[in-house]
Amino acid sequence: MSDFDAIDSLLDAVGPQAELPPCHVRRELRERARLSKAQVARALGVSPSTLSGWESGRDPAGEIRTKYAYLLDGLNAKLATETETETETETETETETEAAPAAEQPVTSDTAPTATPLSSPDLGQDGDGNEDGDDVELLVAPEPCVLCGRPAGQRVAGFAQHLTPADCRPTATGAPAAPPAGQPTAHTSKAPLRTTRPARATERSKGPARHAFQESSGPVDLIREAVQGALAEHRGDVDATTAALVKRAIPDAMRLLDETRKGARYDVIAHPWIPDILKKQTARGADQIWEARPKWTRHELPPGRHQVTALDINGAYLSALKTHLPLGQLEHSTGLAHDRRRAGVHLITPPEWEHEAVLPNPIGQRDEPGPLWVTEPTLRLLLRLSGPKHQLCEPPQIHESYTSGATENLLEKFRIALKDARDTAIEQGDTVTLQYVKAMYSKFVSTMGESNYNRELYRPDWMHLIRSQAFANLWLKALKAHDEGLAVVRAMGTDELHVIGDWRRVFAEGRGVTEVKVKDTYTAGTDAAEHEGEEE
Repeated sequence: MSDFDAIDSLLDAVGPQAELPPCHVRRELRERARLSKAQVARALGVSPSTLSGWESGRDPAGEIRTKYAYLLDGLNAKLATETETETETETETETETEAAPAAEQPVTSDTAPTATPLSSPDLGQDGDGNEDGDDVELLVAPEPCVLCGRPAGQRVAGFAQHLTPADCRPTATGAPAAPPAGQPTAHTSKAPLRTTRPARATERSKGPARHAFQESSGPVDLIREAVQGALAEHRGDVDATTAALVKRAIPDAMRLLDETRKGARYDVIAHPWIPDILKKQTARGADQIWEARPKWTRHELPPGRHQVTALDINGAYLSALKTHLPLGQLEHSTGLAHDRRRAGVHLITPPEWEHEAVLPNPIGQRDEPGPLWVTEPTLRLLLRLSGPKHQLCEPPQIHESYTSGATENLLEKFRIALKDARDTAIEQGDTVTLQYVKAMYSKFVSTMGESNYNRELYRPDWMHLIRSQAFANLWLKALKAHDEGLAVVRAMGTDELHVIGDWRRVFAEGRGVTEVKVKDTYTAGTDAAEHEGEEE
């Protein structure tokens, strides 16, 4: 076979790619079918985060694209058939209702309209796992219900849907249509409108759930079940179990993230467009973002010999998950003041730092002068230190930014699930779970950039922001120690702070994420009397 024959054979084997509907249609089809991301992802053999990317702008390729197109095609056909059936049923119902005289339609307790105020505890409270409790809002114009497709006047947890099961299915043939709430009928005096619904729990159990696309398992269950399953698989061998769990920490962390994002207000965009400054300059090189990692040692100690305590900051990266993260694609801006509602990376000229003798520079040890790209936590730290409370430096000069609308609580449920599992493991002396949880959050942070170990989440901006937040947290602890009269001797990385003095009156001791523990103690400095004798 000639080279051209081989090329022709290869071209013949490449068929046209399956057609996919627009991103918003993909999501709409899934939600109308009341399918969760986890359910669809399992059927396709991908992760829920990957599916989120497909519903946000990315397209799959190869065989998985064909499978996804086949699924969407089937959903579209099935939903179209159901819509036609519902339309025919509604038409028949309307015809029969109009034919029946009003006097022959008595209002009973089963057919009387109900009016549930928005202040009802069933609607306004956070009883179904919603993030904020303000999950019901009235719509100016009706939108298709995600459960039945018919027009709904309310949005629940971000999705248009009916509030009652009776409204969320076709009216039974021959039954009268309920008038709008508050509209008088011929039998209002005999059957007044009810303002409470004592049978709501029964109705909810019979009708469709408000979050029908959610699954029952919780975040803590995932961690516990993974540990128990691994222990059983390795017949109680602690070392083998720990090694196996640490090895699978990345996919398990992504699964936990998806679980904690259920019912959330914001979608995680897993693979957005990223500016060049966030891309590695070479295969083994770095991008242009400066994380302000502390690497500082005090040059001169107070006179005399001192006992120095090296403190270990617990769960530094776990605590740093609570930081302002951009939700969508980063947008470029120049010459604008800092907007606290947005987050990202910024090109700044940092201020001069005149306190190097007693406190580390907030931007870390940097040799090159001039502008540099920093993250949101670093910029906010500099702005805070330049404010009226501290007045430790001048404000940084912002030249340009890449930012998006942001929230500090995007990973909060994820963080709380890991923290609770960590606390329980420490209390019970469970070293397996403790090492597993630590691997989950540390690897989650380190592999969300350009990593071959995590293809489900490509957010180098998040990676830099979370790490910088950990560095900023350590710096603030150094400032707290200094303000409380301790001598700061060293600050390194995310979790190492060396101090002289009674640190227990400043920091709580323990293994919790808000506590510190002793890593080491040593003696430093020179004796003043000996030093004077040597000079003579």
